[in-house]
Amino acid sequence: MATINTVLIPAKTAENIQTTQYTSSNVSTIIDKFTATNYSASAATISVNLVTSGDTAGNQNLIVKAKTLQPSETYSFPELVGHTLLSGGFISTIAGTASAINIRASGRAIS
Repeated sequence: MATINTVLIPAKTAENIQTTQYTSSNVSTIIDKFTATNYSASAATISVNLVTSGDTAGNQNLIVKAKTLQPSETYSFPELVGHTLLSGGFISTIAGTASAINIRASGRAIS
């Protein structure tokens, strides 16, 4: 079994529609870090789903709902750290506001 440290989601702005940010393809993935920063001048929210293969993002797999980040605040989501995605599972997010929150995630891919 090989373990590779990897960037799951390169730094990017989170969309204000439900968007798949990372899919675990032919590996199991452990989330080690997930960070969001509000770079806008107003409070903004973000929600994060950890979705099982074959499912869709919804209340049944919502892990963080509408986390409010104040202007210039960074949050590192301890709720996500240590969670495992099996092959086909994915991370999905939705920001309450477009062009307000940057995200990045890293972890380990195990094959």
